Amino acid sequence: MRILTKYILKKYLQNFLIVLISLELFFVGIDFLQNFKDLPSSANLQLLYLLYNSFFTLTLALPLSIVFGWIITLVLFIRSNELVAFNAIGADLKDIYSPVLKISFALLTLLIVLQLTPLAYSYDQKKKILDNEYFTSTKSDIFLKYNDYYVYFKKLLPLEQKAENIHIFRVEQGDVIETIIARNAYFQNNKWYVVDAKIVTKPKELNFDNSKLTIRYEKFLNTLEGFKPKILDNVYESKSNFSVIDAVSALILLSNQGINTDTIRGILYNQLVVTYFVIPLILLIFAYASLNSRFFNMGKFVSLCVFGTLIVWGVFFMLFKFTSGGIILPELSILLPMFIWVVGSIYFYNKKINS
Repeated sequence: MRILTKYILKKYLQNFLIVLISLELFFVGIDFLQNFKDLPSSANLQLLYLLYNSFFTLTLALPLSIVFGWIITLVLFIRSNELVAFNAIGADLKDIYSPVLKISFALLTLLIVLQLTPLAYSYDQKKKILDNEYFTSTKSDIFLKYNDYYVYFKKLLPLEQKAENIHIFRVEQGDVIETIIARNAYFQNNKWYVVDAKIVTKPKELNFDNSKLTIRYEKFLNTLEGFKPKILDNVYESKSNFSVIDAVSALILLSNQGINTDTIRGILYNQLVVTYFVIPLILLIFAYASLNSRFFNMGKFVSLCVFGTLIVWGVFFMLFKFTSGGIILPELSILLPMFIWVVGSIYFYNKKINS
């Protein structure tokens, strides 16, 4: 690694960490003070609340810290005439911003990787602690379609991966041909294991003389492969927070059932694509900076950069909320604006640099 690259990264990471820690402490601290009276008296639960809230805040603070850290670094370089010095020793413009682009891309990718873990449900967990429901999570009267089955759960316990008082109806050509009734079922090895199941089968051909229902009992019965409790919970509640893995599973599940997947696709696009909206901002901010501080309005530059960053972030956040509400197709509300944003940023960057 070149000495110049090491120097730029060192300065940038210092500013990035200062901004990130400041934003985390501010948002988490304000939230904790606002909700302190409603939190359980248990110190362990309060620490868990801070942990979950810190990661939830990280999804907002990390992209902003990447940009704000870059703004601070550029301002310091301009004020100390270090950009002029970089240019004097033969450094190309790409040599200055390229290390920041790479480390920013790596940090955003790490954030996406964390979204593959249970930490993606940090907002749900902190809300459960706030509502004193951390150890009790139940849903009642769930009725959903899955492939050739219609499934009714009187009670679903997602954390325990258990369902109570279940009825599973197998349907062929609009006709119920089999019913599975049981008091308990457990989700293990990607399947539901029904305990003490009563299976009622209706004959395919009905006639008055010999048609009868066939009733049999099974001690253990596995069915509904891939019908995950967490996906059931989130789909049933129409939540807008999934881990990436669960979002993909939910997308496949709902697509196979012919159910609208706009919300799930919007969540995936927001987590995997919109996260990188700050990369074009780094280029634009650098393009409109000045090598020389003598005729450069530093206050105006910083104000416009911070305000512009918040505007861009707010627009994508608003578009995601529109998508979550089913107002606009995610391809039109997220992917298309992101494409326009990237192409437009590259165009204005090249136009400014070449001028």
